[in-house]
Amino acid sequence: MGPEPLSSEGGKDCGGLPLQARPGLAFPLRVQAVVIDLDGTLLDTAADIATAATRMAADLGLPVPDAEVVKTYIGNGISRLVKRVLSGSMDGEPDPEAARRALAVFEKHYAACVSAQSRPYPGVVEGLKAMRSAGLRLACVTNKAEKFTLPLLRDTGLAGYFEAVVSGDSLPRKKPDPMPLLHVAQTFGLAPGDLLLIGDSVNDVQAARAAGMRVFCVPYGYNRGQDVRELDADALVRDVAQAATLVVKGLK
Repeated sequence: MGPEPLSSEGGKDCGGLPLQARPGLAFPLRVQAVVIDLDGTLLDTAADIATAATRMAADLGLPVPDAEVVKTYIGNGISRLVKRVLSGSMDGEPDPEAARRALAVFEKHYAACVSAQSRPYPGVVEGLKAMRSAGLRLACVTNKAEKFTLPLLRDTGLAGYFEAVVSGDSLPRKKPDPMPLLHVAQTFGLAPGDLLLIGDSVNDVQAARAAGMRVFCVPYGYNRGQDVRELDADALVRDVAQAATLVVKGLK
C-alpha cells in the first residue's frame, strides 16, 4: 500500500497553511527541535557540484555531463554522484578502481569551488531565525562529507544557527538510514517524536519515517527528478520560513 496522499484542500499559499498536508494533521505542530537537510533544502549547491563534475569529466576524458542531469544525481553522497556521472545512470556501478580515481579528482575540484556559487534558498535565514527565536533546537543532517559540509555552512553564514551538525561520514550509516536522526535525538536528550525533519527528497522522508519523526518537504530541492508531492511527507511547505510558522516549541 502506497503513502497516504497529501491533501491540498484549503492549502492556498497564503503563508498560513502548507501547500499540502496530511489529512488530519493539526498546526501548529508541537516539537522540541528541528533537523534540516543541507543540499536542496538549506542551500542551492547544484551549480558548484556541476562545476566539479564537469571538471572531473574533462580531466578523465569523459563526456561532459549536463548541469541539469547532474542535479538529478544529487542526494546519496558524493561517491554515488561520481558513480552516476561515470555510468550515466542512477544505479550504475562502474569499475571500482575507476570510481575511486574519479572520486579523488572530483573532490579536488569540489574543494576548490565548494561555496563559490552556493547560496541559501529564499526563506532559509528568516526561517532559521524564527525557529531559534521560538526556542527550538536546530541540527543539520546531510549525506555530504564533513570536509565539505562545514566550509559550506561557514561560508554561507549558516553555521551559527546549528547546535549539532551530522555529516555523511560522521557515523557508520547515513540517510535514508535513521541513524543520523536518532543520533541527533540522543544528543539533544529528546525522544525522536519530539523532532521534525525538513528535507527535499525520498532519503529524508524514509529516514524520518524509520526514526519515528514528522517530516516536512520543500518543493525546490533535489529529489532525483521525482515529484516531491509523491513522497510520504506530513506536509509540503513553500520554504523553511513557512515551516517555521507551522511549528511551536512543545511543552515537556
